[in-house]
Amino acid sequence: MELFCQHLVDMEVVKQLLCRLSKWEYTWLCLLVLATLAMHFSIVTQPTDPIFDEQHYVPDARSILQGHGTLRPEHPSLGKLFITLGIFLFGDNPLGWRFFSILFGTICIILFYLICRRLAMSKRASFLATFLLALDNLSFVQASVAMLDVYSLAFMLGCFYLYLDGHYVFSGMSAGLSTLAKLSGALALPAIVLHTALKQVQGKRDRPWQCVALNLFQGFGPISFLLLMPLFDLIVFRHAVNPINRVMTMLSLSSSLTFANTTHPAASRPWDWILHPQIMFYWYDPHYIGAISFSIWALIIPVVCYMLFRALRGNSASIFGLSWFVGTYLVWIPVSIITDRISFIYYFYPTIGALCIGHGLGLSQLLDVWESKRQGKLRWVAMLAVPGYLLCHVVVFAILSPVFARWIPLFHINYPA
Repeated sequence: MELFCQHLVDMEVVKQLLCRLSKWEYTWLCLLVLATLAMHFSIVTQPTDPIFDEQHYVPDARSILQGHGTLRPEHPSLGKLFITLGIFLFGDNPLGWRFFSILFGTICIILFYLICRRLAMSKRASFLATFLLALDNLSFVQASVAMLDVYSLAFMLGCFYLYLDGHYVFSGMSAGLSTLAKLSGALALPAIVLHTALKQVQGKRDRPWQCVALNLFQGFGPISFLLLMPLFDLIVFRHAVNPINRVMTMLSLSSSLTFANTTHPAASRPWDWILHPQIMFYWYDPHYIGAISFSIWALIIPVVCYMLFRALRGNSASIFGLSWFVGTYLVWIPVSIITDRISFIYYFYPTIGALCIGHGLGLSQLLDVWESKRQGKLRWVAMLAVPGYLLCHVVVFAILSPVFARWIPLFHINYPA
């Protein structure tokens, strides 16, 4: 009898715990993070060879670890140091190459949810947007491989969150770290400058101290870049490097790769990423594909128009989403035309979060219609569209991502000969 009573007490404790967890805001976010981590680590050792640009960065990390400096001077040092640290901690193996990419990809998911909440999006809209981002194929693949982009994006999202939270100086420092991981991290600055300008146009003028802080933000990005770069370069090269010469070298080498003098079958112009994107194979078995999930890509233009509509009505999340989209994507179009710089579909990776904000807002609005007591065709459309779209997104992820390629033959893609 005593054991039975104790069992009842234990069951009651479990029920109370489950009840508290169901009311905790971050329960579903934690489950999503755990699910993505499980998927990442289930394939972290597949394949056992470096894939795509890992063939550049893994040997580079080995060279740094052996004290011979970098083999890729066109890129800053911070992102490469994380790959080097992974090899130092876990060995020269797939886990060592990709561990910190997975970790920073997870940080991106968490930061993105916090950004959505900071933009006054509802819990539901924030989770829907985060769910779409976490299960976007390009986002998942970039967080699975030893490349620089995921580190740059994590610091960029940190920059956005700190900016929205009013910590402008630290936001500028985070923008500098994003650029130190990969030069394209500097695109955080135009996104925030544009958002600040749009707020002014709307009449949401900052207080004098905020204007000073924003000026500090704009200054601290380049300052932190120039101050921290010699430190990271000292670790890589084992001797002091002139930061001005280093910047000039990176810009010179980067700008030399143009469509005119470089041939790559997967190279594409920025407008192609939206109008007719190419599928870029990183590896074939299991398939790692550089491709935006079709469920996200198909609605890019409608979602941007929807955010523009909501922004004109004063929706803060839409205003920031548009600024993010312009700052990290549209700027590539004049850059491509003027410099002829070669580009690839995965350059769109930092922009996917902006689109997910619009998707999350739209899906949440449809759910509001679904839950309303009004009868009509729109309610039935909402009832079918939301679960149908989310199911489609999951199926597209299952087909494109490398997670299920070996387990379920249906999701194996026949690659080109």
